[in-house]
Amino acid sequence: MLSVLATVMLARLRTAVAKDPERGDVPGWVMITLMSAVLVAGILAIAKPALEGMFNDAMTQVGRP
Repeated sequence: MLSVLATVMLARLRTAVAKDPERGDVPGWVMITLMSAVLVAGILAIAKPALEGMFNDAMTQVGRP
């Protein structure tokens, strides 16, 4: 009974995908998003000391009378 139900659901899913040619590639977008997040995290990890130094220098200059 379950195998018949699963087969029917898979058949419906395949037909729905075949009927909609504008359907996006979700796994591709997920991969691009994850790769972008990893890239930003890597750049931030490398540049964090320099960014903190620039921020601290700017705050010191603003605080001077």
